[in-house]
Amino acid sequence: MRIARFTLEDEPHYGIVEGDLRTDDADGFGNLELVVLSGDPFFSPAEPTGQRVKVDDVRLLAPIIPRSKVVGIGRNYAEHAAELGNEVPKEPLMFFKPNTAVIGPDDPIRLPARSENVSYEAELAVVISRICKNVPRERAQDCILGYTIANDVTARDLQKTDGQWARAKGFDTSCPLGPWIETDLDVEDLAIRSWVDGDLKQDGRTSQMIHDVPDLISYVSEMITLLPGDVILTGTPAGVGQIVAGQRVRIDIEGIGVLSNPVLD
Repeated sequence: MRIARFTLEDEPHYGIVEGDLRTDDADGFGNLELVVLSGDPFFSPAEPTGQRVKVDDVRLLAPIIPRSKVVGIGRNYAEHAAELGNEVPKEPLMFFKPNTAVIGPDDPIRLPARSENVSYEAELAVVISRICKNVPRERAQDCILGYTIANDVTARDLQKTDGQWARAKGFDTSCPLGPWIETDLDVEDLAIRSWVDGDLKQDGRTSQMIHDVPDLISYVSEMITLLPGDVILTGTPAGVGQIVAGQRVRIDIEGIGVLSNPVLD
């Protein structure tokens, strides 16, 4: 099941996405339709209203705005760590993005004035379904609502100078999410790719992760209580690079869809 969040008559709504993804158009939406739901399905019962709309006729929003936190995992693909001259960490390397960093499909990534080198990072994102603490690996699946696409936009120069990554990873618009949450997906070996202005930049697979999703949930929940709607970013494959105003970043994860955002000053 795919759960989307969107605006209809200038109000945010949730809906179930129905139809088959297409690969012959820019965003993969094709003729997909939304079954409009009443209320917020993450925190209250929600039922179909009987109304249906085409995805192309609405504005998709970030499928979740975390009430609590976005937890990032750095250097979780060996080739990405190497391309930036870093060692692979022995344990998952954690950082945070505030929920104010989250934007949705087609929302602009705004380049921060204090940075001269901002980079894209295509990532699989895990959406948490319930309160999780000290979760063993074999129970991790019980904590997952579903998966979406993320772009862990990073001010690379600030990342190098600050040590702490709050500015580099947490500035406004640095966490595009979308286009929806896929609740039924095996993520062990999915293609994950990014393009900038149509040029393929990243071409990896989730099987290349050093720490897989169950390991990450177990590790993070040992230190930090995860809450419903929290998001874990699982790291990016090799091929990251700088983006500048006027470009567009497109990320495609097999089985989920396409997340595309323009870049503006």
